[in-house]
Amino acid sequence: MADKVLTENRPGDERFFLRAGPFGLAHLAEVSGSEVRPAAEGQEDPVSFRGVAPLHVAGPEDVSFLDNRRYLPLLEKTRAGVVILAPAFADKLPAHTAGLVCKTPYLAWARIAALFHPAPSSTGVRHPSAYVSETAEIGENVEFGAFAVVEDGAKIGSGTLIGAHAVIGRSVEIGERCRIGSHVSLTHARVGNRVTLYPGARIGQDGFGFAVGPAGFETVPQLGLVVIEDDVEIGANSTIDRGSMRDTIIGAGTRIDNLVQIGHNAQLGKCCIVVSQAGISGSTELGDFVTIAAQAGLIGHIKIGDKARVGAQCGVMSDVDAGADVIGSPAMPFREFFRNVATLRKLSRKSGD
Repeated sequence: MADKVLTENRPGDERFFLRAGPFGLAHLAEVSGSEVRPAAEGQEDPVSFRGVAPLHVAGPEDVSFLDNRRYLPLLEKTRAGVVILAPAFADKLPAHTAGLVCKTPYLAWARIAALFHPAPSSTGVRHPSAYVSETAEIGENVEFGAFAVVEDGAKIGSGTLIGAHAVIGRSVEIGERCRIGSHVSLTHARVGNRVTLYPGARIGQDGFGFAVGPAGFETVPQLGLVVIEDDVEIGANSTIDRGSMRDTIIGAGTRIDNLVQIGHNAQLGKCCIVVSQAGISGSTELGDFVTIAAQAGLIGHIKIGDKARVGAQCGVMSDVDAGADVIGSPAMPFREFFRNVATLRKLSRKSGD
């Protein structure tokens, strides 16, 4: 019974997700940047749609999408009213299904899914158990969940949502239309607009700095901040240390996955991607549009150039040039790494003979 529920469940369950619409085909085309290909038969004009669904579940009032040739058999059988797809697949549409044809179907799908199911926005309600200091500056329509804490001198911009049990430290600044998840702790930080911090993120705690004295370790004061620029998302239970002497900076548009550690003084450029369980050591600098894959580890005081890509479980111990693709530990170019793997396999086979 459980398997049946899982396989037949439609996306966007109204108990959990906001729902908007219906929307007409012309509006969907405008939002997604697509060209309409009308259904050959069976649809009235104009057509309105009420939600999104995968090809095998979608019905006549749903929008679906296709971006992989392997799912063409599902396209042939779909009951979807409209499908987002690339020009190469447009002639495969069933006669009863309209098309939204574009070169980037997954991007179009993201825009249309967000249209039907927008992210939660602030209700402006303050839960009775929330504590907000009298010296905090609070903008209009800010929501505070149960047991949220806002300390002295904090500034929170209009339309921001502060989740349950979140703690906003003294003098922290948060911009407009941010979403601060439950149990987030935020201290020694300046946060831009439209930033999302998912539950349990820890921002602005002491960096890992200590000196060695005759009797053991002595903590070095961490005197910098964390600066998070506009449109950044930081995943659940990720941690970003404040700087020691200069600020730790997360560039605009960057996406950080769950369970990521970023050390003090690190500088991330705009629109970087850092995937789960990666670790970036202190004072490392990432250029713009850098990708750090899962479980990669970067030592401190190195530079990763613009648009470089660091593979999963990679150990990066020196600078990486702009546009380079590296993998392995120690990190090396992709081609060199796979040549080494092939050579080792050949040697292994010979030694086994």
